[in-house]
Amino acid sequence: MLDFPAWKKWLTWATVVFGVLLSVPSLLPPSVSNQLPGWMTRTTVNLGLDLAGGSYILLEAQTSDVRNQRLESMRDTILGEMRRAPRIAIGDISTRDGRVSFMVRDVSQVDAVRERLLPLTAGAGLTGQRDWDIEVRDTTRFVMTPTEAGLTQAVEQAMVDATEVVRRRVDELGTREPTIIRQGANRIVVQVPGLQDPQALKELLGKTARLEFKLVDTTADPAAIARNQAPIGSQILPYPTAGGPIAVQRSTIISGDQIADARQEYDPQTGAPIVGIRFNAEGGRRFARVTQENVGKPFAIIVDNSVISAPNINEQILGGAASISGGFTVESANQLAIALRSGKLPVDLSVIEESTISSELGADSRTSGIIAGAIGTLAIIILMLVAYLRFGVYANIALVVNVLMIIGVMALFNATLTLPGIAGFVLTIGAAVDANVLINERIREERRRGRSVNAAVEFGYREATRAIFDANVTNAIAAVMMFVFGAGPVRGFAVVLIIGIVTSVFTAVTFTRLMVANWLQKRPRELVI
Repeated sequence: MLDFPAWKKWLTWATVVFGVLLSVPSLLPPSVSNQLPGWMTRTTVNLGLDLAGGSYILLEAQTSDVRNQRLESMRDTILGEMRRAPRIAIGDISTRDGRVSFMVRDVSQVDAVRERLLPLTAGAGLTGQRDWDIEVRDTTRFVMTPTEAGLTQAVEQAMVDATEVVRRRVDELGTREPTIIRQGANRIVVQVPGLQDPQALKELLGKTARLEFKLVDTTADPAAIARNQAPIGSQILPYPTAGGPIAVQRSTIISGDQIADARQEYDPQTGAPIVGIRFNAEGGRRFARVTQENVGKPFAIIVDNSVISAPNINEQILGGAASISGGFTVESANQLAIALRSGKLPVDLSVIEESTISSELGADSRTSGIIAGAIGTLAIIILMLVAYLRFGVYANIALVVNVLMIIGVMALFNATLTLPGIAGFVLTIGAAVDANVLINERIREERRRGRSVNAAVEFGYREATRAIFDANVTNAIAAVMMFVFGAGPVRGFAVVLIIGIVTSVFTAVTFTRLMVANWLQKRPRELVI
């Protein structure tokens, strides 16, 4: 077990040197590390919100919107279904009182209507219920009521989608290792380390980014618009840059779902910031057809039910690209582009709690953690030297290498170090020394039994290694479970623990064994331990 072939020696030393070198950029002060090559500065340990400071925002979804959206969506779907051939005439459709109701004009077509409505409902998860109840009243009036099971499922899906959209938007900011997690049924926690001004984040996350292109209703009477009265089939929307509301047709000709990309650009004529958008294949074809059919008419570009601009269609627009202008600044245009790229939020999110953790507070936490780790490490080094002499020196070298390798591996994977992570760090240091204590005690025991120096070391390592592996396997399983099912600080603790278990077993068993094997090649006659 103490025989080390040349390739194994080189591999062990190469692993140690590689791990130690990876830790260097994270240990240097920023003024020095900034002078290093770019590939080295990219491999550094990220500091979490509690160490680097940053912004914390708690978002709450307006789940009542989900109910309204489902009603509106079902209303539009019913109208589409009844219009397809053979057409079925219906009337008096409404979404009042939390249900969709309409009247069938020909009583003989009631069964046909029911046949078309049934495929529009589905099972709500594993509840066994449908997501909509269908009822016929007074022989010709259909009433569709959303069930609680269906609504619960819709809210859950909306929150899953909203969390993913929030994650994409925060990632677009270029921040490192943000934490975005669900809290309860309708809340999302956002933590962004290093971001000291949460205002831009609030504006970005608070934007639903529902983009719609609609034709302007040029027949609307300005006096009626002023009284908030729109013609049938139209609606009144605010138009802030024009100074007042305008009337637009209710039907959407293109929506944000058909956008492939959005970027902040500059208007080639005026140099003003604009948002350039590119449609996907379906959106490009639809945009070209709509602009061809409506040359000379104005169309409104609407974001979150507010008209941004309403230009005239001068000619058919081909190429699947368009631009949005509307008195943007570079920052607001960039925020809108990010919001459009990441997709619209399925529900409105409002900020109900926010806080900024200063970098000074994070620095205090970091300093306290470093002091605790340094004191603990120093105490262990002294104890090992006094208790095991030469083998204590080997254990201490392995301990220092283990600390550097943990930092190096974390830097390699751009892992985030949080305050609980420092606790895991200190815990790992203790566990690493435990392994060497176990090995050294076994060697002592073998010497007391009268074995030779080489035999005592051989048996000591062999017997102790089994126990070390068994103990660390159980610890690793617990750490993996924490990582899989935990979130935020728990995950940070688990990451450090998993990395520390791997590096401590390597340094405490393999690396110290290599050093001991080199010493035994000098054929010592006595072993003081």
